[in-house]
Amino acid sequence: MNVIGTRPDAWWRDRHAAMVKLVDMLERWVAVSGEDVTVVFEKPPRPPIRSSVIVVAHAPRPRRDSGDDEIVRLVLADSQPGAIRVVTSDMWLADRVHAAGATVEPSAPFRALIEDT
Repeated sequence: MNVIGTRPDAWWRDRHAAMVKLVDMLERWVAVSGEDVTVVFEKPPRPPIRSSVIVVAHAPRPRRDSGDDEIVRLVLADSQPGAIRVVTSDMWLADRVHAAGATVEPSAPFRALIEDT
């Protein structure tokens, strides 16, 4: 939601539509960049959002910071955490993923990058 929240485009009125839009932007960006992308939501989107291009994941239980916890879990579980880039504007999450070995990119510049694709 950090990437979605970088634009005051009334995304909060329809969170599901905002999540679908983000997945669509990421799919288009991956088609050009060739990057591996996993997007993590705090709870399972209803209706589900599916992609054959990126991984759409969610925390096992919806609660405050559960998406952040899932991101940290994924970084810690990876055999090459240094190859992972986490996009967030949350300083607490940034500190946690840095400690786990990943790099961090701020949400707003990343959103501008994927919107330009």
